[in-house]
Parts: sequence; C-alpha cells; structure tokens
Amino acid sequence: MNRRDFIKFGLSSLIFAGLPKNSLSQALPVLSIAEGKDHAAITINAINAVGGIERFVKKGDVVVVKPNIGWDRKPEYAANTNPIVVKTIVDACINVGAKKVKVFDNSCNDPRRCYQSSGINSALKGIKGVELKYMEDERYKNIRLNGVALKEWELYDEALSANVLINVPVAKHHSLTRLTLALKNMMGIMGGNRGYIHRNIEESLSDINKAVKSHLVIIDATRILLNHGPQGGSLSDVKVLDRVIASTDIVAADAYATTLFNLKPQDIPTTVTAYRRNLGEINLNKIKIIKT
Repeated sequence: MNRRDFIKFGLSSLIFAGLPKNSLSQALPVLSIAEGKDHAAITINAINAVGGIERFVKKGDVVVVKPNIGWDRKPEYAANTNPIVVKTIVDACINVGAKKVKVFDNSCNDPRRCYQSSGINSALKGIKGVELKYMEDERYKNIRLNGVALKEWELYDEALSANVLINVPVAKHHSLTRLTLALKNMMGIMGGNRGYIHRNIEESLSDINKAVKSHLVIIDATRILLNHGPQGGSLSDVKVLDRVIASTDIVAADAYATTLFNLKPQDIPTTVTAYRRNLGEINLNKIKIIKT
C-alpha cells in the first residue's frame, strides 16, 4: 500500500468507525420492482431481490400476512390485494418452515363477503398451516402508544405477537389521503372507532407504524385503482400494471408506489409525516432500486 492509499484507507476507517453498526446498509434502503403477467412469479422475484423469504421467516415462526381484504369486491376491481400475490407469499412462508401463517384484516364491509369476493378465501383453501381468520373482538388489546396523535389504542394481539409481519396492501386511490398504501394498510389491525383517527390521520398512522413494525412490505400493483377509492366499483377506474414492489422500508415502498399514479412522494401527507418521524426514506435518489 503506497502512502496515498494508506491515507485514504485511514480516513475511511476513521469515518466508518464513528458510524453505528449496519449504518451503511441502512443509509441506502433496497426496494425491488418485478414486472410480468405471471403474478406468482413476479411476487417471488420481488421478494428474492430483497433477500428472499428465508431472510425474514425462519423455521417455526408464526407469520402474519396482512393484505387488504376490506371490501366486498372481486379481484379485478383492485379494491383488495390480489389473491395470487397473497397465496404466493403464504406458500413461500410455509415452504421455508413457518409453523403457522395467519391472514386477516379488519374489513369495512361484511368480512365473510369480503373474504369470499376478494378471492383470498378460495386461494388459501386447503393450504396446510395457514389460518384465514375473521378478527375476533376479544383479541384486541389496549396498547400504550405514547404517540403524537394516539396515546393508546386497541390493536389486534395476533399482529403484535407474531414473529414476522408481512404487510401486503394493494396500491389504490383514497378519497381522504389521496392514496392508500402500506402505511395505511396497518389500519387493518386496529379496533375501536377507527374513524376517529381521520381528524389527524397522518400522525395517527405514524403512531401505529412506530408501534408495530412491518418486517417486509410487498405492494400489489398488479392492478391499481386510480379513482373512487378505497372501495372502487368500476373497471374504468382500474389500470393493469402487472407489478409487485418489495422493501423492508415501509416509507420507501409507499414513496415509490406513489409514482405509479403520476404523483410525487412529497404529494402524500401520510408518507411525508412518516419520513419526518424517521420511519423510512422518502427520497427516491436515496433508495437502491432493483428491477427484475
């Protein structure tokens, strides 16, 4: 090593020595986008690009897969998460040895109709080790959040106790927040009067997502709802994109998904607030984007 390289090495060592462990990888979150007509294949490709399901799920784990199953709508209307995407994630978890995979959502319409119309009930039928659950009132626990907007709230205990939580929203328009993506999908583990949080929804969603971490975010953008969300109801409002997005950074995932609607991440107050509160990265030029 010559003198010039020695000095360069020494300066680098001093800089890196002062950084917290893993700060280099944390400084550049990874996000993958997979595209194709085979929605099962692109789901696996997106997961593999961020380390594979085995990075997140270990043998014996109890996993919660949290899709959007909020509406009594068929899959083609893009109001709920694509059942093929959900099934593929569940299968992947089971294949690497998950003890149990629990799938649920606090639906807005009647849950039995939502689970059936969405196609998720049929997609998961007969898979050993999976529970597609209707959420039970007695399973909500009052949790101290000490948040900005929410000091406490009732959250579903099976989401809290799981070893791994995989957040699987569909990307769609929302009449209040402009878009509903991964940050807002966590409303589906909340009990109580969820309408209350609409008065300060940006801070409330950050409070919930600070309390309950999504270990992996997989955004279904196989078809997106452009207008009249979150319920939709007209195929004219749906755009087929055949894409799946994956990241461990919930803000990065929401930020990129925003661009699919010809918007900027900074246009969405829920994303901006989550970034301000250090829940993830909003700046696309500071995210490592992998396309497959």
